[in-house]
Amino acid sequence: MINLTVNGVQHALDIDPATPLLYALRNDLQLHGAKFGCGLGQCGACTVIVDGEAVFSCLMPVSAVGKRPVRTIESLGTAEHPGPLQKSFIDHQAVQCGYCIAGMIMRAQALLERNPRPTERELLAHMEPNLCRCGTHTRILAAIRKVAHLPAAGATSASSQGAVSHGGTQ
Repeated sequence: MINLTVNGVQHALDIDPATPLLYALRNDLQLHGAKFGCGLGQCGACTVIVDGEAVFSCLMPVSAVGKRPVRTIESLGTAEHPGPLQKSFIDHQAVQCGYCIAGMIMRAQALLERNPRPTERELLAHMEPNLCRCGTHTRILAAIRKVAHLPAAGATSASSQGAVSHGGTQ
């Protein structure tokens, strides 16, 4: 029996301890926000927060979670009452196909909970592991900047000076 605390609710699951957290979330708990993308931890579509850290749930066996709390996109808001990041993604039209968005939001949420006002460099470095194949990185980053109260890309300020360029991610 595997015990998981997901979105504040405790669950006892009769599953193999080697089962990836992603499969437990989707198949056993019916939480479909995190997506299977590559299964190799190279795209970030499956990103969730475990004990405050953004993790690729496709790579983490449920046995590795232990007593640490797990949070998914479902914990942040609803369609009727989206959380601040979700609302900003909507306002910035940061979604094209939407497949990567839950992972993007969860990665950004982990950063903003740890550091509500990251520098541009910190934002770019933190978001780099998650990929958007549709190319909406510019709008995704704009949505996160808005919640983090960062200046728009290209604006000069103390927090954006010295920002790194990550090719298509700006």
